[in-house]
Amino acid sequence: MTASPNASARLHRLFEGHRLTPTQRRIAHCMVRQAAEAPFLSSVELAELAGVSQPSVTRFAVALGFDGYPALRKHLRDAAPAGPETARGTGNPYQQAIQAEIDNLRHLSSLLSDPTPVTRAGHLLAASRPLPVLGLRSAAAQARAFAYFAAKVHPDIRLLDEAGSLLHDRLDHARHSGATALLCFALPRHPRELLDALSHARSLGLTVITIADGAFTPISAHCDLLLPAPVGTHLVFDTVSAPMLLGQVLLEAMCDDLPDAQSRLEQFDARAAARGLFVE
Repeated sequence: MTASPNASARLHRLFEGHRLTPTQRRIAHCMVRQAAEAPFLSSVELAELAGVSQPSVTRFAVALGFDGYPALRKHLRDAAPAGPETARGTGNPYQQAIQAEIDNLRHLSSLLSDPTPVTRAGHLLAASRPLPVLGLRSAAAQARAFAYFAAKVHPDIRLLDEAGSLLHDRLDHARHSGATALLCFALPRHPRELLDALSHARSLGLTVITIADGAFTPISAHCDLLLPAPVGTHLVFDTVSAPMLLGQVLLEAMCDDLPDAQSRLEQFDARAAARGLFVE
């Protein structure tokens, strides 16, 4: 089944405001990714999908304020509308993967109905000079894309896309140069060195803003402001249209808070024309 954006949004609202342990965040993230099936899973099935124990699922339900998992499942079933929302996808597997990605974009759109978090993030990023942009392994491409465009409007963008012992040094240097915020792209599977880097960044006093695949990932405990965007899981490798688009939305919010963004863009266009940089 393909979850509708409404089903995922209902689960997000259910989990918001609860202090969840890392194991419970893992269960929550699994339920969001399996939003269509979640109301019909047994506690054993959910435990297997999330890679946790069955008692952990029970404790998770209690942490949400239910008497146990059966009460949580009943709540989900009662809240789920009947009919096409839970209908099985049509078309071949490639079409179903694309449809799932479209659903992810719809879900992202519903999350952006309140633009306050993105607006706040744009303000924090615009004010940071320099602005380090972090993305490791599978998230490196998203970080590079953001840094490429951001460098045209922000005076000092520093791309951090390689792990290792130098990463902490580069974070130290950015902080000592005046950085106040860090933008991070975090996508599955989350590398351990990313958690170490975010922990170090916060110890330096940097405000960590993260675009991640969900609000209940292991990354969430290491962020000051997390902006969730679902990834597609219907193909061998995850598809990341929603996180990439959210990055562009955040870039727009940052531009809105940079008073000289337009003039910088015009200066770049003038230099590019003078050099014959692009083919007309």
